Amino acid sequence: MKFFNALAFAVFALMQPGIVDAQDERRPADPVDPASQSVDEADRSTAQPPAPEQQQPSLEQAYQREFAFLQGQKRDLEQRLAEMEETVQSEKSRLQSDIRLLEAEVVEMRSRADRLEDLVFESERAVEAARENTDLLAATFTQADFTLEDAWSADLGDQAPGAEDVKRLFDAALEFLARGHGVWREAGEFFLADGTRVDGDIIHVGNVAAFGLSPRGDGALAPAGDGELKIWNTETAGQAQALASGQMPDPLPIFLFESLNAEVEKKTAKGLFETVSSGGVIGWIIFFLGLVGLVLVILRVVFLQRAGASTDRILDAVSGHVKRGDRDAALEVLKRKKGSTARVVSATIRNLDRDREHVEDIVSESILHENSHLNRFGALIIVIAAVSPLLGLLGTVTGMIATFDVITEFGTGDPKLLSGGISIALVTTELGLIVAIPMLLFGNLLSGWAERIKDDMEQAALRVINQFSDSQQPGANETA
Repeated sequence: MKFFNALAFAVFALMQPGIVDAQDERRPADPVDPASQSVDEADRSTAQPPAPEQQQPSLEQAYQREFAFLQGQKRDLEQRLAEMEETVQSEKSRLQSDIRLLEAEVVEMRSRADRLEDLVFESERAVEAARENTDLLAATFTQADFTLEDAWSADLGDQAPGAEDVKRLFDAALEFLARGHGVWREAGEFFLADGTRVDGDIIHVGNVAAFGLSPRGDGALAPAGDGELKIWNTETAGQAQALASGQMPDPLPIFLFESLNAEVEKKTAKGLFETVSSGGVIGWIIFFLGLVGLVLVILRVVFLQRAGASTDRILDAVSGHVKRGDRDAALEVLKRKKGSTARVVSATIRNLDRDREHVEDIVSESILHENSHLNRFGALIIVIAAVSPLLGLLGTVTGMIATFDVITEFGTGDPKLLSGGISIALVTTELGLIVAIPMLLFGNLLSGWAERIKDDMEQAALRVINQFSDSQQPGANETA
């Protein structure tokens, strides 16, 4: 729109001179003075003849010329636009081709990166496997130094074991196993049961057992540490002498051992405190809770025994006075009695002159007053019974966490490293159940006992009320 507005403005500007000339031609002539006209005519006669007037272009011709010019401009612009579009399209095609090439390179690079990551992972696994194999081989050689004893010695120093070393190790192991199939005798030293070192003969039963013979003592031998042996059981002296004479006793009691490096001690049964200590801190908490629960059970038994003691004797002592209507004498008797039953019966007798419904309400109130005394420590015992197994479960979880931490750090090669966590895991559960089961049992039994005492107190009070009511009827005293 702006283009066409500019075009119209240009056409209008070109048309302005012709319009002005036409207006001048149509304008009427001004009146001329005769004197001046004669002077002008004289001047024109002396001047040169005028040149012919130049014809001005018409409006249509000006428009056509301008239109032709604009058409040329338009064709030029369209040609430029077409060339530009062609250039843009070719550039776009080139860029898209470059983008596709770059994308293909990116995909290829990613594929190469994935392959390299796989190779790195496989390399790490191979290195780890090689390291584990090296550690296993080193552990095998170390174990062979202790197990094969004098049959083989590595003497490798800082060098890694080679194929020849492994072959010599297996040959020595086969020789050691071949020797272990038989029974042989050799001179040696061992310790008696009292710790005295003596000289004598040692009869080896393969590589897993031995018997000692000496003038001061005979019997089966066990490892004493550092390659030494000691008499384990003196009752096997007869079997040792039979082996020395070439006989094979039946049965043959022997002590089997794997190595002579560690001393074997007679295992004694764990005591209470050792068992609790193996459960860790949680084991001691459960133990003290059990002690508290035991004390509470004993105290509750004492309270209930005092509260329910001599209910029948109390009724027998006051029944005669109540039947005669002598409440003062009955109260004097009850003052010498102790316990919840005596207090409830006393409250009943003091209010026998009231209505029966009122007296029964007083009896109920007295029993409720004694309820706190009868239920003393009952809820706490049940709480201990409920908390103890939960503490045992907590100890189990704690022990398993400690076990897995040890496995993560040291592996599973040495069971002794795992025994601590497993001990906590098992002992705390055991202690929790040992405390919870009796506490739950005694807590329920004592609660039932307390309810029976309440029933006995209510029955005693109702019996006193009935006896007093019978004594108040006409002719009751004469009949009595």
